[in-house]
Amino acid sequence: MTDHPLDTKGLQCPLPVLRARKAIRAIAIGDTLTVEATDPGARKDFPAFCEATGNRLLSVAEQDGVLRFVIERTA
Repeated sequence: MTDHPLDTKGLQCPLPVLRARKAIRAIAIGDTLTVEATDPGARKDFPAFCEATGNRLLSVAEQDGVLRFVIERTA
């Protein structure tokens, strides 16, 4: 399993999710995508994104105003 970072800090909705959608399509099933975002709306957007796409949200963390989402590609 390989982790792929995606920096969306400073971007506003819907750009973080759109960039994540593109990035997750480019990685192998079983790999993870770690998205860093500063948009407060991302806290709701990424769980909904994972549910809609069939991928697994492994963790959500926040440190110093940066949200970090780890998503496993399962679909």
